[in-house]
Amino acid sequence: MDTLSYKTVSPSAQEVQHDWVVIDATGQHLGRLCSKVAKLLRGKYKPSYTPYTECGDNVIIINADKVVLTGKKLTDRIYLNYTGYPGGQRELTPEVLMKKSFNKHLKPGMHPLFTRVLKGMLPKNRLGRRLIENMHVYNGPEHPHQAQEPKVIDIDKLK
Repeated sequence: MDTLSYKTVSPSAQEVQHDWVVIDATGQHLGRLCSKVAKLLRGKYKPSYTPYTECGDNVIIINADKVVLTGKKLTDRIYLNYTGYPGGQRELTPEVLMKKSFNKHLKPGMHPLFTRVLKGMLPKNRLGRRLIENMHVYNGPEHPHQAQEPKVIDIDKLK
């Protein structure tokens, strides 16, 4: 047998094809939706997945205001943030983060709740910080990324 046939081929960052996909969040559970989006951002659904390379897709999430949280999570779940100063511990609930997403001063495509949830599902390093920039979340059904010709996918069909 030829030993060269057993070499593992890992694609480099330049060889990877980044697609644009649109996901409708209407009626989806937040955690389940974000775990599938994290897999899309990492590229785990592609056969050429490499753990240390940015090989995922660019994800556009529309109708983010219609996402569902079960039970009392909307008001009772608490996200803690610390400013670094004495007495600087801040508490945020998903309800407050959803209201912040309608703020006109936020960068378009940024959604505080989705960013907070997805950051916990991505690697805590330079790769994770680059991957979170490939996610664009919009509260309504419209998005400004028509020029990229994104494909609409059904998130329920993904595992």
